Amino acid sequence: MSDLILTLNAGSSSIKFAVYAIDGDLLQQTMKGQVEGIGTRPHFVVKSADGALLSESYWEPVEGAQGHARAFKQIWSWLASVAEGARILAVGHRVAHGGEAYAQPVLIDEAVIDVLTGLIPLVPLHQPNNLAAIRAVAADHPDLPQVACFDTGFHRGRPAVTEQFALPRALLDRGIKRYGFHGLSYEYIVERLRELVPDLASGRVVVAHLGSGCSMTAIKDGRSVETTMSFSALDGIPMGTRCGVLDPGVLLFLIREERMGVEDLERLLYKESGLLGLSGVSNDLRDLHRSDDPKAAEAIDYFVYRIGQTLGALCAAIGGLDALVFTAGVGENDAAIRARVCRDAAWLGIAIDPEANAAGALCISREGHQPSVWVIPTDEERMIAIHTLRVVRAAA
Repeated sequence: MSDLILTLNAGSSSIKFAVYAIDGDLLQQTMKGQVEGIGTRPHFVVKSADGALLSESYWEPVEGAQGHARAFKQIWSWLASVAEGARILAVGHRVAHGGEAYAQPVLIDEAVIDVLTGLIPLVPLHQPNNLAAIRAVAADHPDLPQVACFDTGFHRGRPAVTEQFALPRALLDRGIKRYGFHGLSYEYIVERLRELVPDLASGRVVVAHLGSGCSMTAIKDGRSVETTMSFSALDGIPMGTRCGVLDPGVLLFLIREERMGVEDLERLLYKESGLLGLSGVSNDLRDLHRSDDPKAAEAIDYFVYRIGQTLGALCAAIGGLDALVFTAGVGENDAAIRARVCRDAAWLGIAIDPEANAAGALCISREGHQPSVWVIPTDEERMIAIHTLRVVRAAA
């Protein structure tokens, strides 16, 4: 039987996972699933590569980091029951932040864990969950190789001017800079473009990763030039519950006049803002589309406006536009949002085929129109698996 790669993407209340069979240099996804509701009502579900339900179960919640450990035990025990003699070669993790230390995926040891732990203040709602999954694997299988794949990695190596804030140099030296996130998604889109339309992959591309978390990145010659998320995963375009770009004077006002503390601000900016905060209805665009509340429509208007404004700025960063790519949950599935963004970007020469857009076709731009517009499903798990196999083989 084939050796397997297991990928884990741990959030605050969920762990998404996928399993890949190794066939020489090829990776074939065999199953994927998730444990959601960690801490409340854990729900395990796993499906085959073609979407057929393979297993589903629930259990009583446990507290704190033990919730992630219990979720991993469920994933591992189920895999062991169906592996039929196959061996899990390594586990690859999506890790939010690699900081200055790690621009490339790395084999995890205690020194790496120490560095990643030190980065928790930069991404307080993401990094601890990534580390909880890493520690859960290490506790049960200490000899199993683990690889950290960083969401910041794709954006490393950009010109210094794109990474700086106009703050005292001493703060830059302490690591306060624009890092960028969603790098595994952008890396995958670049690889897909190389397969589908090689000429575009070496051109000027803006990718809109629109999901619960949202960002956009300007890419030239396959490399990140400018991106919207910066020091944290709060910056840029508005998201489901995150605010996007915000005048820092607002924070000073809230601290001084409303007497808000750090925890209050963190909750406001990460969990109570964005589409949810604007609408008062939901953080889910599907709910907002269905709602007859005028604030829901206003939230959608704001979302589309900020995407269009950002698109113009990103085009300026790369000197024009050859292709616009939509990806992630909203980008891949919300034809209405794509249509509105593209309508507002007509000044760039963008024109889409309404039927192709409604069908979620791969290319949705009108024939003969440039820039072209694409809908490409992202696959961060595959990028994690590819990196994990490469790192483990290099270390052997």
